[in-house]
Amino acid sequence: MKKLKRSARLVEMTQYLLSRPHTLIPLTTFADRYGAAKSSISEDLVIIKEVFEEEGIGDLLTLAGAAGGVKYIPKMPKEQALVFANDLCSQLQQKDRILPGGYLYMSDLLGQPSLMNEAGKIFATAFSGKDIDVVMTVETKGIPLAYATGAQLNLPVVLVRRDHQVTEGSAVSINYVSGSHKSIHTMSLSRRALKEKSRVLIVDDFMKAGGTIQGMVDLLNEFDAEVAGVGVLVESGAVESEERLLHDYVSLATLTAVDPKTKEIFVSPGNYFDPS
Repeated sequence: MKKLKRSARLVEMTQYLLSRPHTLIPLTTFADRYGAAKSSISEDLVIIKEVFEEEGIGDLLTLAGAAGGVKYIPKMPKEQALVFANDLCSQLQQKDRILPGGYLYMSDLLGQPSLMNEAGKIFATAFSGKDIDVVMTVETKGIPLAYATGAQLNLPVVLVRRDHQVTEGSAVSINYVSGSHKSIHTMSLSRRALKEKSRVLIVDDFMKAGGTIQGMVDLLNEFDAEVAGVGVLVESGAVESEERLLHDYVSLATLTAVDPKTKEIFVSPGNYFDPS
């Protein structure tokens, strides 16, 4: 039990909530933790709730009853998300990112925890109304984004592998066709990694024609699982609609063109920011 001044208690309660998103916390947890009456805790939560909403941090839901409590739901306002997207586009347009073949170097951005956490919070906001059991991605570059999203949603992360590993035990493997190169690849998922009939949020760092993500969708069919949503950090806007294998997804940035001669890169905010 901690005896704290109210100002200190508010700070610690806020930190406690922020570190446990989508977790129902009984009021007795705080009352016992600080040796305070539930009425005082309720008053503190009203203050925290107001700050969360005013600053665009998220929602604080209060559930009444014996089994009730309080739950923090991370959310990012669309205008704040757009600031993030514009900054991401600016970083992606740096000329030294162009690689042979017109590809972009993105590994440094994917390795920035603060940037991935922001992207994860946007996806948590975009899919907040969905019933989701797990977050899924394919190794390896999408892993930081998947864990950031899973952390914001308080959900486990499932990794699809390009090659089956003996340490994964029995696995389901499928062949899929790359949407951009029309070549055949293999992906596998351990039978222990995903329960049947799970609802899955797929996230990935980059999508061209959608072949890899469609492969994950097909793999989920083998588990009788359902796709609850698809989120991609960057999508290619150079793919014709009829060539795209996936149409229902959320993107945060769109790579429209790369000119290796002039070293110009054109990136704009993704379809998440399209007028509804």
